[in-house]
Amino acid sequence: MPLQLLLGLYALVLGLVTGSYLNVVIHRLPRGFSTVLPVSRCPSCRARIRPRDNIPLLSYLVLRGRCRSCGAAIAWRYPLVEAATGALFLACFLRFGATWSALVAAVFGCLMIALALIDLEHYILPDRITLPGIALGLLVQPLVEWAGLRSALLGAALGAGVILGMNAIWQVLRGVAGFGLGDVKMLAMIGAFLGVSGVVVTLFLAALAGSVTGLALMTRGRVQLQSRLPFGFFLAIGAIVALFYGRPVVDWYLSFFP
Repeated sequence: MPLQLLLGLYALVLGLVTGSYLNVVIHRLPRGFSTVLPVSRCPSCRARIRPRDNIPLLSYLVLRGRCRSCGAAIAWRYPLVEAATGALFLACFLRFGATWSALVAAVFGCLMIALALIDLEHYILPDRITLPGIALGLLVQPLVEWAGLRSALLGAALGAGVILGMNAIWQVLRGVAGFGLGDVKMLAMIGAFLGVSGVVVTLFLAALAGSVTGLALMTRGRVQLQSRLPFGFFLAIGAIVALFYGRPVVDWYLSFFP
């Protein structure tokens, strides 16, 4: 088997296994539980999940999406997160090769997946992820090829400053905060990993995706103008796109200004 194919399969399997742990983080961290102990149990019958029923993706397919003990449906999030993380790891390998940049990109993607799903369910972005994430993003800059420490520091400051500034404007115009402090810390973390250009691309894509989603939901009568949307979810999507395509997007935009 060619080495490149073997490494790609390894990245995919490692991503699937990591995705299984991310599911634990997404479920337990917002509830204040340990992500290590106790072992996983069915939320419905509390039966312990056996190792053979905890194989990423495969167990879900074999069990047809149901608990072996009580037959309760397993949430769609579990196989989706596992598949998404597996695809993320493979994409990082294909984009950056067997390098430190690929490893850092995979870690960053995992943080984005965890924050996106937590925000989607709980409307919170835990400090236990964002604050260490800011420090980690700055520390790994010597290992990556896309930013540099100076850009990372500026990106973190810009990420936090933009959201704080938008909050201040919204407070003046509407009398309420438009964003939570979790969004401030998350965008600062994105800047710490991806630098200034990453923040710009992320914020643009997140605002675009959030606006389109909000308008679509308002048209269907699902939300009102004052309704809250999980902006961290859209930030995560924008950040992952920026991770892989941020520099080309910026270069394409700058090409219009000779």
